[in-house]
Amino acid sequence: MLYQILEALEAANGLVSLNELSRQLQIEPGALKGMIAFWVRKGRLKNIAVSGCAGHRRGCTCGAYPEGCVFSTAGPRVIVLNDS
Repeated sequence: MLYQILEALEAANGLVSLNELSRQLQIEPGALKGMIAFWVRKGRLKNIAVSGCAGHRRGCTCGAYPEGCVFSTAGPRVIVLNDS
């Protein structure tokens, strides 16, 4: 089952939501999150924060912060295959 997750992500053209992947593989979303976390720990997948700023928030002053956008950790997460 764990390898089916990797295969489904490799076959996906673009992004696939957790709910869509859950339906496709017939796995409960909670269980799927745990399986994805396993692959993140093993280094096969990466969990990346999507910046919530870039003009999407009113009054965003991200350019004022040398360490980056203060909203970057509050944004959605994306799981991608680790090519390295």
